[in-house]
Amino acid sequence: MMTVRQQMVACVAAQIVGVRLPHCVRVAIDGVDAAGKTMFAEELADAVLRLGRPVIRASIDGFHNPRAIRRRRGSPSPEGYFEDSFNYPALVEALLQPLGPAGSGSFRRAVFDFRIDEPVTAPVEEALPDSVLLLDGVFLLRGELRAHFDFSVFVRAAFEVTIKRAEQRDVHLFGSLEEVRQRYRQRYIPGQELYLRTAQPERWASVIVDNNDPMRPSIEGAV
Repeated sequence: MMTVRQQMVACVAAQIVGVRLPHCVRVAIDGVDAAGKTMFAEELADAVLRLGRPVIRASIDGFHNPRAIRRRRGSPSPEGYFEDSFNYPALVEALLQPLGPAGSGSFRRAVFDFRIDEPVTAPVEEALPDSVLLLDGVFLLRGELRAHFDFSVFVRAAFEVTIKRAEQRDVHLFGSLEEVRQRYRQRYIPGQELYLRTAQPERWASVIVDNNDPMRPSIEGAV
């Protein structure tokens, strides 16, 4: 018997597989930091594969701007987090446009490694027919990107939940629990609040997944 989570993942996968287009189905998996986007995307990839569709997995993390651009408004800046973190033209050019209408089907999964602050030479790949792109990341349903997705999922989780997850997940990145809390209070949560207020991603999502309880997530809305 499938768990509640497995049933939910299977339901979303079935909706995605039901989208038939002459090009790759480009799926955004959006949500605030530590909402559970990456885990959901991996589970969704397995479910879509089981339904017979090839999957291309990618993350917005492969399309960061250089550190000098990301931090030009100051390290704590919420506006800097929202506006300067990612290279959206590169994301469209390397990944979303090639997989869309009239696209070549030749794509790259990443152009930049933020860990070493350098461009990467990710290989050019060819999309298989009937492929599904599952791209996870923050800020994906902002205005300049929405037209490049054919289906979208917003993974919802309250900030009091996500910061507890971040405290467990991000200590090795920031060095201490207090530094994690400070980064989220000063930069990440206010930056996400700016995104939620200005882009209203839940308004545009094909499906909203409530992931406050990851053992019993639920589908809040679908179109």
